[in-house]
Amino acid sequence: MTDVIIVGGGPVGLLLACELKLTGAEPLVLEAATGEERRTRSLGMRSINARSVQSLALRGLVEPLAEAQWALFEELAAQRDPGEGDVVAMMVGLLKEGRVRGHFSGLPLFDEEGRAECLILKQHLLENVLAERAATLGVPIRQSCEVTDVSQDESGVVATLADGRTVHAKYLVGCDGGRSLVRKRSGFTFSGTPPTMTGRTAVAELADPKAIVSSLRNPGGLVNLSLVPGEIATIEFDTAPGDRQAPVTATELQASLRRVTGLDVVVTRLDTGIRYSDNTRHVDTYRKDRILLAGDAAHVHSPIGGQGLNLGLQDAFNLGWKLALVARGLAPETLLDTYTAERHPVAARVLRNTRAQVALMRPGPQVDALREIISEVLAFPDAKRHFVAMADGTDVDYAPDSADPLVGRFTPRLEPHGSTITGLLRNGGGLLLCGGPELCGGPEDVAGYRDRVHVARDVTAGDAKAMLIRPDGYVAWVGERDGLDGALATWFGPASN
Repeated sequence: MTDVIIVGGGPVGLLLACELKLTGAEPLVLEAATGEERRTRSLGMRSINARSVQSLALRGLVEPLAEAQWALFEELAAQRDPGEGDVVAMMVGLLKEGRVRGHFSGLPLFDEEGRAECLILKQHLLENVLAERAATLGVPIRQSCEVTDVSQDESGVVATLADGRTVHAKYLVGCDGGRSLVRKRSGFTFSGTPPTMTGRTAVAELADPKAIVSSLRNPGGLVNLSLVPGEIATIEFDTAPGDRQAPVTATELQASLRRVTGLDVVVTRLDTGIRYSDNTRHVDTYRKDRILLAGDAAHVHSPIGGQGLNLGLQDAFNLGWKLALVARGLAPETLLDTYTAERHPVAARVLRNTRAQVALMRPGPQVDALREIISEVLAFPDAKRHFVAMADGTDVDYAPDSADPLVGRFTPRLEPHGSTITGLLRNGGGLLLCGGPELCGGPEDVAGYRDRVHVARDVTAGDAKAMLIRPDGYVAWVGERDGLDGALATWFGPASN
């Protein structure tokens, strides 16, 4: 029987499916589009930030993603006209040097203190890697399978398909994007602020390819020429988008380019395009009984800053193991309450900083002055670290009121055991690091969790000596035996007989 239906086969849905399967649940992914349709919508480059890279490393996924990244950059370098300037080579150099930390409203966040962990690639390449992993794990993925309704009762959930068939499961997760049918049909409150800008990204051809250059500070907005040849983006800050469903046309893009640049740009061909805005909304809870939300289905915001994808991936890492344990009957449903409790504040902070970034992108001399001041602030090391941690997602603390600063934070680098610890978390279970039996008890004391938690004895956890690490890499407990039983029960359910 299917334990969890996942509606939406994008990066968040695919990663969630992998996490569920690793922890022993049986997921089913239902995706309305075909793979080719998703590929044509894969416009622009996506940045996978430091925290997401660290999380993906726990599952052995960084290596295939890095291979896809470097193959993409080799392809882009071969496609570019040598006379255009070696922008691709510059980006490759920054990535290899580990200096890329993203940006805040277009203000670069390069880091000179340490090596950044960052990947940049097209979204469909990320989806390919995750789909391959899901297939290896035996996750069924049904494409061209549109869900038109969802319902639930005390015994389970039902997804109704476009052809009238129904699919049953214990739980259902909507990973179906900002216009989520699951969210709408299930009655989630989705409050926030309406759109104030219109962004367009398209694959197009200009009569004079050299007529425009990338610029963030035009009187009418911004224009950006992607590293991908032919991809052009504009953002205008004085109007909300019209009909989001209508196709983007060459005439529309041409008019936008002219308004932004003030030049008589001529668009001779447009292959595909999308619109987006700064519509910023957030559900009040990520769960209604047996139906949950993840990714853009739960929160939407401006794409400026490139945080949406990472926010969704971290939703999947946080939810997957919890939902699997509950669906298998190993943990109580109260464990699912921690999903909203932990992830809602993180998304709220992202929505706040993306609103701020939109404000800092608007044309005008007042904003120009503000940008100059923010640039000066970013020159201070402590301020830069604050903004870098915000962009990297490394400032997340799931237990800010904990007496121990490690609890609630991502697993610190524990040398010389770093690679060992990463390997021990690869199977999706928890991990108890224990420097000796007097710290964690003997094998019989934790035997009831052997199906959920791996015990690594004689591995110290720095000054803490003993540490319980959740499957998503966050620290659940540190100490010298006191409190361990409670932490195991809280995060992994009651011990098995």
